[in-house]
Amino acid sequence: MTKEITSAAIDKFTNDLSNHAGINIASHAAQENGIFKASQNLQSKIDLTPTFSVEIDTGKPADQKQSGRCWMFSALNTMRHPLQKEYKIKDFELSQNYTNFWDKFEKSNFFFENVIASAKKPLGDRKVSFLFATPQQDGGQWDMLCGLVEKYGIVPKSVYPETANSNNSGALNDTLNTLLRKDGLKLRALVNAGKSEDEIEQRKNQFLNDVFRILAISLGVPPKKFDFEYKDDDGNYHREAGITPKEFFDRFVGMNLEDHVSIINSPTDDKPYHKVFSVEYLGNVVGGRQVRHLNVKISEMKDLIIKQLKAGEVVWFGSNVGKDSERQLGLLDTNIYKRDELFDVDFSMSKGDKLDSSESMMDHAMVITGVDLVDNKPTKWKIENSWGEKPGFKGYFVMSDSWFDQFVYQAVINKKFLPDDLRTAFDEGAKDPIQLLPWDPMGALAFK
Repeated sequence: MTKEITSAAIDKFTNDLSNHAGINIASHAAQENGIFKASQNLQSKIDLTPTFSVEIDTGKPADQKQSGRCWMFSALNTMRHPLQKEYKIKDFELSQNYTNFWDKFEKSNFFFENVIASAKKPLGDRKVSFLFATPQQDGGQWDMLCGLVEKYGIVPKSVYPETANSNNSGALNDTLNTLLRKDGLKLRALVNAGKSEDEIEQRKNQFLNDVFRILAISLGVPPKKFDFEYKDDDGNYHREAGITPKEFFDRFVGMNLEDHVSIINSPTDDKPYHKVFSVEYLGNVVGGRQVRHLNVKISEMKDLIIKQLKAGEVVWFGSNVGKDSERQLGLLDTNIYKRDELFDVDFSMSKGDKLDSSESMMDHAMVITGVDLVDNKPTKWKIENSWGEKPGFKGYFVMSDSWFDQFVYQAVINKKFLPDDLRTAFDEGAKDPIQLLPWDPMGALAFK
């Protein structure tokens, strides 16, 4: 039986305030400065000085502006760093708008195909509602970027630059989602009217033609071939004429994407360690690379990342950047705010409980470029963000090891660094991964 809040209970709560020492000071500080400023711990700034024993120089950070393409920027950053070094091109960037175009186009087809497959279910079905809630968006994960590159290649940013609609994606997303919902309902009607597969496919392609036109007007038409011209840091001129995006990726990036796998840390009862998981409705390229995650212990994840950094390779990772973070200072630390002391309340939760209760989930992707090891144990990590040079240390953040424990959920590791047991676990599990429901926290998209 439900029970209301009584006046007696409120009187009791009010009288209890006097039992908490320093409540007047806490009240003044919180009401004048806000909760986070009032509880900010300056010791974090001291502990997280940007000095690292293992560090990879990656140059100037990129800027995703007002878009949710962090996963895309971070993934392309991991690909551009070796290219910058090998070809001596300082601050070179790959085109994030190029992958953005194809991502939105492929996500539209992915949405239509899932709508057709689920058309017999009622609109009130939770999975159907999930599909129509956000037909497409800016967010994504590592495997989704790989699927795009494997199909379409990549181009330099100079060849296919940003536009107003890629830098600030709100209007384009709203426009596309309105159209996709409208056309999605039409496809459901065709299926339920018993129309043939050919007729449904024909209508879907008509809808995709409209999507392509909207993207072409908003973002530009992606090049099929282009001339790659540049001067290296020594002032030497280079030109590669008539190269395709896939040829450019193979020649100038040359990363074997199949060798890079996603590992996650999800300490929840439903996800045993060393098992491979996928998520229903998570993807973009129909018939392309499937999202696959190998669940590992947090200690295993750290060991693998450190191995990769020591070998000179940066690491793409996904985390909950909105928690215990100070954007302008560029600090990620579980001790940066002392809200428990401010309010005299215990806020502590296990990582598993945070995931199970939706208190936390992945919302942002960045790149780990360094670590500070003391007695061979990590104390802090160097992070390349994609929010430009203003926040943090000229665009770089410092993450405490305790923050890593609580809020890092995913990392991409070169398979050569996996021990035999984990490599076998991934290779065997990837053949038939355990399917998670669409709203599982491991299906959360990095979008900040």
